[in-house]
Amino acid sequence: MQHVHLGRSGLKVSRLCLGTMNFGPITSEADSHSIMDKALEAGINFFDTANIYGGKPGEGWTEQIIGRWIAKGGGRRDKIVLATKVYNRMGEWPNESRLSAYHIRKACDESLRRLQTDRIDLYQFHHVDRESPWEEIWQAMEQLTQAGKIIYAGSSNFAGWHIAQAQAEAGKRHFLGLISEQCRYSLAHRMVEMEVLPACRGYGLGVIPWSPLAGGLLAGREKTDAGRRVSATKHDPQFFEKHKNQLDAYESLCRELGEKPADVALAWLLHNSVVTGPIIGPRTVGQLHGNLHSLDIKLNADAMKRLDQIWPGPGGEAPEAFAW
Repeated sequence: MQHVHLGRSGLKVSRLCLGTMNFGPITSEADSHSIMDKALEAGINFFDTANIYGGKPGEGWTEQIIGRWIAKGGGRRDKIVLATKVYNRMGEWPNESRLSAYHIRKACDESLRRLQTDRIDLYQFHHVDRESPWEEIWQAMEQLTQAGKIIYAGSSNFAGWHIAQAQAEAGKRHFLGLISEQCRYSLAHRMVEMEVLPACRGYGLGVIPWSPLAGGLLAGREKTDAGRRVSATKHDPQFFEKHKNQLDAYESLCRELGEKPADVALAWLLHNSVVTGPIIGPRTVGQLHGNLHSLDIKLNADAMKRLDQIWPGPGGEAPEAFAW
């Protein structure tokens, strides 16, 4: 397993990040623990979660599952870089959501309790908060850092100008600011190439793509005994029909390469220098092992060009993407 710096920080993380959204609502606690054990054995040291994950509003079910895994000991906690998030509603009272200093501090303490740990290595803003000023947000994060409860800060689902704004305000306070951005990025969803990725490159943020398989669209379709083509995804048949020509061309190219579509999709992201590591969300240990193969795939210039033709991006970076 290759480990690289997360953005401009000195922190080293694996090229694949283990996503845990399935832990609880889809994957049992026992299977979730097995997946985390196998991921660690494979050298994956970057685990991502969120206080909202688990399908039980306000309970942080997924964080609890991870916490009980950590509590098994064996050096588990010190071997991983643990990332979670704050923003979403965790209760019915007015201050139980968003990024007020009040909620950030309360949510952090609750995540620490559920995760059964004394620190969060990467505390990420799950969404931009247009109601809380950055002076308040960074003050809260500074206090948590000084208390040893968090080490680094990251963002998720930010626009390029939000990243610039956050870093400008952090700089005024002589604070490190953001070291990562977790965004929706895949062959099928490339809008972040216009402004988010350039902002991350400019400010030294590592990019952590979520939904790298576009919700299963890029996972490949298989023929069942009845001859129908299906995929393990939440997308309905009309969604696949809309992208039928692209999927046919994509899967044809993957067959030429002798690789599975899901592995090629992950490998394509790993070829981007600003990408630290895509988030994989295996529901089983078998799927985890399948994801690991993407690290060994090398796409040549011709393959990259054909992928760009099948799944075109927004036209490059701004402003060239929309102006001369």
